[in-house]
Parts: sequence; C-alpha cells; structure tokens
Amino acid sequence: MSPNTTGALLMMGSMIAFVMNDTFLKLTGGAIPLFQLIFLRSLLATVLIFVLVRNLAKLNFKLVRADKKIIALRGIAEILTSYFFLTALFKMPLGNLNAIMQVVPLTVTLGSALVYREVVGWRRMLAIAIGLGGVLLIIRPGADGFNVWSLYALGAVLGVTVRDLVTRRLSYDVPGICVTLWTTIAVMVAAGLASLTQQWAPVSLPIAACISGSAFFVLIGYFFSIQAMRTGDVSFAAPFRYTGLVAAMIVGFFVFDEVPRALTFLGAGIVVATGVFTFYRERKLLRA
Repeated sequence: MSPNTTGALLMMGSMIAFVMNDTFLKLTGGAIPLFQLIFLRSLLATVLIFVLVRNLAKLNFKLVRADKKIIALRGIAEILTSYFFLTALFKMPLGNLNAIMQVVPLTVTLGSALVYREVVGWRRMLAIAIGLGGVLLIIRPGADGFNVWSLYALGAVLGVTVRDLVTRRLSYDVPGICVTLWTTIAVMVAAGLASLTQQWAPVSLPIAACISGSAFFVLIGYFFSIQAMRTGDVSFAAPFRYTGLVAAMIVGFFVFDEVPRALTFLGAGIVVATGVFTFYRERKLLRA
C-alpha cells in the first residue's frame, strides 16, 4: 500500500478504537460514580500509555517553562472535556454525541483565526458557519430533542478546541505521546481527588471488564492516531476521521437500540461535508 493509503487506514482504525472506548464506558450504565469511573479508566490508560511511550520515545521530563505551562493548560482542558463528554455520553445517543464532536476541526480553524490571527478565507469561514448550522440540526434547540445534555456535548467541543489550540504552541521537540501521558496523568489525579467527594461503589467483574476494554481501546486509538500522523500526507488522512461518526451510529443502533432521526442524519452530513471541504482547502493552500 502507498503511505497515504496506510495513513488513511490507521486514521480509520484510530477513530473506530475511540468509538469502542466510548461504547465500553457507556455499557457501564452509570453503575459506579462518574469520577470513580474516570479515575479507574485513567489509571489503566496511564499504565498502558506509559508502556507505549517506553517503546515509541524516550520519556521527556525536562521541559522548558513555557512547555510546562502549555501542558498544564492542556491538562485542565482535557479534565473539563472528560467531565462534559462522559456526562453527555451516559445521557445522549452515541451517534448524536459523536456527530456533534465532528465539528471540532471547524471550531479549531475558527479559533486559529480568532486567537492566532491565522488567515482563514471566506470559503472556509462560510463552511464553518454552515457546519455550525448542521450542529444546530442535531441538537435542535427549542425542540423536544434538545436538553441540557446537548450543552454538555458542546462543552466537550469547546474543551477539545481549547486543548488543540493550546497544543499548537508546544515546542516541536516534545514528543506527542509524552504530552498524551502527562495529560492522562492530569485527568487521573483530578478525577481521583474529585472521587473523594463521592461514595465509591463496588466494581463488579462486568464493570471491570468494561473499564479495561475502554482503557485498551484508548491505547489503540492513541497509537494508531500517532502512526497516522507519521505516515503519508496528513491532510490526506485527516478526512478519514469521520469514519468514527459512521461507526458510532452503527454501534448505537446495534448495541443501544438508538435510531437517529432524519434531522440528525442531515446535520451530521452537513458537518462532515463542511469538515472535508475545510481539509481540502487547507491542503490546497498548503500546496500553493
């Protein structure tokens, strides 16, 4: 296979792995408190990612002050994202939540223009506006389908956007997987402290299996996404991230009996189309 084909397959595998992570977490069905769940998943994920780091790159504990601040801000953004996303995950259909999360590439492009003053042409700005309109079709404000959990999903979008914008200011010599490890540790510590405010629940064998499966697929997702960024043309592989949306809707239908409404399909289609167009424009401008 060509490097671009390999990169695309790795990106698809990464997105499917992250959907499986969400699926295993959702299967716990709220049997244990949220912060306890986040802590246990983060603990297992930290151990697995540490093993991955030892095999992919040297651990970099010597960071300049600016990078330390960025990693700290990134960790805070990831903590908030985990809380908002997992809260919404237990209250929303899996496909709907993933459809809303697909707007992140558009919000990152918009954030780059607003925060970093990067030049974003009228075509991409129009695509962003249309994509946000697609999100409104999914959450349907003012309709019966809208509830507070949709706001939690939008909070997760905001958290990921801030995380990705902050990450752009990291030094190039800081390995990405090491940043992932530090972020996972931050989430683990924060969730562990927050869990002390709740009564811990006993973890049954099925729940433990779900948490372990979640941590395993998080590791696979991170590994495949890192390899995808190292293989072929990144702008070619990036649009294949929308494989996750298809996988989420399929899993939601067969595992959780979730049937998306017509407006959800329409909104998701708009978000994907505008996202792919944005990737296309950025690739074209990069070549120019």
